[in-house]
Amino acid sequence: MIKTIVSTELPIDEQFRIRKNVIRHARTNGLRFCVVTGTHGDELEGQMVCYELARIASEYTNALNGTLEIYPALNPLGIDTIQRGIPNFDLDMNRIFPGDPNGTMAEQTAHAIVEDIKGADMVIDIHSSNLFLRETPQVRINVQNAEWLVPFAERLGMDFIWVHDAATVLEATLAHSLNATGTPCLVVEMGVGQRINHKMCRRLVDGILHLMHTMGMWHGPVNTSLPQPLICKGDQVVFLNAETSGVFITELKCGIHVAKGEEIGQIVDPLRGTIRSKVTSPVDGYLFTIRAYPVVYEGSLMARIYNTEK
Repeated sequence: MIKTIVSTELPIDEQFRIRKNVIRHARTNGLRFCVVTGTHGDELEGQMVCYELARIASEYTNALNGTLEIYPALNPLGIDTIQRGIPNFDLDMNRIFPGDPNGTMAEQTAHAIVEDIKGADMVIDIHSSNLFLRETPQVRINVQNAEWLVPFAERLGMDFIWVHDAATVLEATLAHSLNATGTPCLVVEMGVGQRINHKMCRRLVDGILHLMHTMGMWHGPVNTSLPQPLICKGDQVVFLNAETSGVFITELKCGIHVAKGEEIGQIVDPLRGTIRSKVTSPVDGYLFTIRAYPVVYEGSLMARIYNTEK
């Protein structure tokens, strides 16, 4: 059943709407599981995940014990125009939660989203990386909620769980706003902006169904042989930044272990045919982020590595 949670009139007789697909089949007082994505219009991995979940849940409705709610586009104008933020507002939607019922259109929208989702038994907030970085499938959790949320995250079968330190900006995100109300919300990050990695998306679908299965919500087909993720705290992450400008060339993909001193890639000068600098790992660790967009400037983020030496 398709429901509209926000509807606002736009100029020239147009309408702004945010909708969700509610799939329900509860033999008892079932749980409520929400999957949300599309907060950033240039992050598209979640679109395939929502499609697959809606397709599977509709095909095996009798296997569902509870309510699955799918929100594919929290920022539909951003998705339509392939913009990260809300067009014409120059605004990152994931920096205005929990919103304000008496604020601007964007703030009212954020408030309506939180009010509609809160109270769920589990929320999965799906993000891709931006156009510049590629991420291995991971769950990001604020350290303040780690004890509560890590056990849920482990059942998603992602490669990596990053328990990061609190930062002021995180207080304005959807996940922080929901967790503050007692609604558990896991942030999943994977892939690269403006693209869809089918393999990663299918892995997350398997993970979501597995988590629903462990919660007693799903009795249909499920992959029980999911990998055990690495769990990393914020102070164990090493950030590699470019020493020079140029074009970054690498043969590596994220999601691999690298050795201390191992070359991750080279920053080259196409005009002179020379290597300007080499990007090497300063530690033994797990490479979970790598530069995807090849043009770099001094200081550009090149990679993130989980330092397994600590």
